[in-house]
Amino acid sequence: MYPIVEYRSREPWNKGKLVGQKAPLKLKEIWSIRIRLQLNNRVRDLALFNLALDSKLRACDLTKLRVSDIASGGRVTNRAVVMQQKTKTPVQFELMEQTRESVGAWISKMSLGSSNFLFPSRVTDSHLSTRQYARIYRRRACILWHPFPSANQSFSDISKNEKSSRSAASSRACKA
Repeated sequence: MYPIVEYRSREPWNKGKLVGQKAPLKLKEIWSIRIRLQLNNRVRDLALFNLALDSKLRACDLTKLRVSDIASGGRVTNRAVVMQQKTKTPVQFELMEQTRESVGAWISKMSLGSSNFLFPSRVTDSHLSTRQYARIYRRRACILWHPFPSANQSFSDISKNEKSSRSAASSRACKA
């Protein structure tokens, strides 16, 4: 007859891991990140963060932006249109005042010309890689979850349960 085969139960690959879409940042968290980036004079990171929020572009599209895509005549424009790499469709977005100021400060600090990438790589003559963008994004999360020692502010309005779950998640995220 047929032999009896015993199956061993395997543990799912994603058991205990955080997978799927992450929860969006709250307004208070966004302002916390902005303030911390401003206090630490992180001009590039602030410009990247603000532009990512306003444009809602994918990382591959955001890192490939050129100065001419969002600025003309030495001024950052109110609106921009970018062709998405994945869908090949144009995306129009409005740049808020704070974003225009931070991007303008970044352009003037780096003395970027209109043909330059907005976020150039320090290693090659290309743009910032999506891998490096992910590292910057992870650093922002660490800023949010682990405030700098010199900061006297705390997230007192976040409940203790949220704090404990965030500290567990942040310790995993910030160990990179």
